[in-house]
Amino acid sequence: MSFTSVHDKVKPGCHFTLYGLELRERKWRPRLFNPVFRISALLLVLAALVSLPSRADEDLFALSKDLLIGSTSEREAAAESLIARGDRDMIPSLVLMMRIGGAHVETQRVLHALTGEELPTWRAAMLYQEAHPEILPHPSYTDLKFWYWRGIDERFLSFFKDPDPVARDALRIRFEEITWGGVRVDGIPALDNPKLISAGEADYLLDRDLVFGVEINGDARAYPLRIMGWHEMFNDVIGGVPVALAYCTLCGAGILFETKLEDRDEPFTFGSSGLLYRSNKLMFDRQTESLWNQFTGEPVSGPLAHSGIALRIRPTTITSWADWRARHPDSRVLSPETGYFRDYGSGVAYRDYFASPDLMFPAIADQTRLQQKEQVYGIRAAGGAKAWPLKAFSNEPVINDRVGFTNVVLIGDAVTRTVRAYDRGDVFFSGDPTYLNGPGGFWQITEDALVGPQGQRLPRVSGHVAYWFAWDGYLGAESALYEASE
Repeated sequence: MSFTSVHDKVKPGCHFTLYGLELRERKWRPRLFNPVFRISALLLVLAALVSLPSRADEDLFALSKDLLIGSTSEREAAAESLIARGDRDMIPSLVLMMRIGGAHVETQRVLHALTGEELPTWRAAMLYQEAHPEILPHPSYTDLKFWYWRGIDERFLSFFKDPDPVARDALRIRFEEITWGGVRVDGIPALDNPKLISAGEADYLLDRDLVFGVEINGDARAYPLRIMGWHEMFNDVIGGVPVALAYCTLCGAGILFETKLEDRDEPFTFGSSGLLYRSNKLMFDRQTESLWNQFTGEPVSGPLAHSGIALRIRPTTITSWADWRARHPDSRVLSPETGYFRDYGSGVAYRDYFASPDLMFPAIADQTRLQQKEQVYGIRAAGGAKAWPLKAFSNEPVINDRVGFTNVVLIGDAVTRTVRAYDRGDVFFSGDPTYLNGPGGFWQITEDALVGPQGQRLPRVSGHVAYWFAWDGYLGAESALYEASE
């Protein structure tokens, strides 16, 4: 056997397979006149014919291209061949063809024959695929996907070092559900150690503008969403701690990760891969070019896929610039001089998407509980996870609750999406975000703790805002959902 790199074998316009086998000629002169030997030889030949891939299997990549970009007669012939073959392992390739070439009538015809369902759009086909993880792609699916991606940005291939990424132990997510998000690698440029200015210099901000507020070891920073919507990632050092904010505009989640691990000399730095998984961005680290799930902070492909690494989530707060500035007058703020030309106007980035109830890319969500783009605040803690709809804070600005093994108190403002959570122990609170009542009277709300009248401190608990579909898609099975009646 000999295996070649996917970078070498993926060449548009060339026929190839991913079996990775070289059949070498062998000199063999059977003793034809020995009946026993002739019967044995015949059995060996029959066994070999059964074990070799069929002509249809060998030509599946060529058939896929015929169905995708062939003439009318070639498309019809390819469709008939795939229908006659009848195996469901070509469904992922057909879904990908609908992404590349649209819902062509012949592609739809084959997809209907293999699934038994009408799937008129790529979105419908992707939702079907997500709902059927038992359907495993044929090896030629990798050929087709890399052929397609190579035409967009060859760097996509560098995230998949394994020669067989469709193998279930190669990636921690389904390869067939990874889709192109519309930009190349780093097409949404991360901000690395960006320029900061004082709060007094930030005259470009409106009081109502939302910011990601972060304070670590007394170092307060504000990163406006009107800028971060264009960049979706920053790598910075705050209060001496290397961190990265991964902002997935599609799933409404800005998550602050600590990027220095104890067993590594240097912190990770991240960029946007241009690829998505279930309408969630896949980021990548520049050290190993592993893909990471933005929502979980875990690597899913490449050298780190099975390393067991999970980045620590640090507290961050979405709030209005007016509120953050009042609480942190010495805060530094992200400068609009980023080195990139973008329209950083208030509410410009993703305006239509944020105003729509629809998703830009398909993902399954349980909408019997909440609508797919309702916003929730979620916490993952030892013993479980829980989400609180932001609308709950309209009537209950202070919520005493429990997640996993931890008693928590959440102080929220639905209008500005501001939620801070703390480990309350056995203490109960009431009041609102401006005046919090607890044992002994007034408690001060800070970025790292609740501070009581006698100096008691209850530590902050990390959480973040997200659209419901993303929280449910990644944590639904293990997550509780807060009900006001609780």
